Amino acid sequence: MSETYVLRRPTYRPGEVDGGAVARSLLHLDSSASRSRDSVSRQLTGLFADTWRGRRGDDRYDYRYRDLAADPVPLISPGFVSLGRRAQRHGPVPLAVVPSLVRGDDEAREWGLTLPLINELLAADTVLLGVPMYNFTVPAALKAWIDRITFPGAFTDPGTGQSLLERTKVVVVEARGGCYRPGTPREGFEFQARYLRAYFTDLGVREENLHFVCAEMTRAADNPALARFRSMGASSLAAARSAVTALAARLPDGEA
Repeated sequence: MSETYVLRRPTYRPGEVDGGAVARSLLHLDSSASRSRDSVSRQLTGLFADTWRGRRGDDRYDYRYRDLAADPVPLISPGFVSLGRRAQRHGPVPLAVVPSLVRGDDEAREWGLTLPLINELLAADTVLLGVPMYNFTVPAALKAWIDRITFPGAFTDPGTGQSLLERTKVVVVEARGGCYRPGTPREGFEFQARYLRAYFTDLGVREENLHFVCAEMTRAADNPALARFRSMGASSLAAARSAVTALAARLPDGEA
């Protein structure tokens, strides 16, 4: 069963004014393979989403949830690559023009899988990502989503050349079983935050609109080899909970 759903979707576009109030939108993506009760990243993104929605007691918001582990985004195929290359030769083109560039059933299928995900991201004021660290980097489920949405020119205004994501807020909630913070022995093994920071800034998200919250030593509570770090893990989780609550209370209405 699909884990993608929409709650309280407004009848007007996110960001438009209705009766003096601005419609706000949150795109919530989880990528942990663990169930909610076992996943720190899911618990933290759930706290953010609950806080964010709790501030909006009326219907003036759009909330979209996608579980990338339970409902995986298909890996890109040769049809995606060939269509992307053809579009790139034309320079940035409006998304509405891409269907005219499609050749064959494989490319049509690939574009049909890709466009809805691009539109979801473009419609969001705030994007919330739950990202556990797997083998020093992001889960394959999240990477499949990234590869799918990164269609040439999809987030570039054809008229100005500016990024369409300049005003988008991105909140990355990370969970790490160990500790990879600067100054620790495993600092050089961290390809989670560094990768996502590089990716989203390259896509055009402003640095000041990119927020990272990280809970480390999440396995200290159940892994005997990390037992001596239990207090560190508990402190890190408590700090992460406070950070996501504070961010949700001020985004996107407040300052980045």
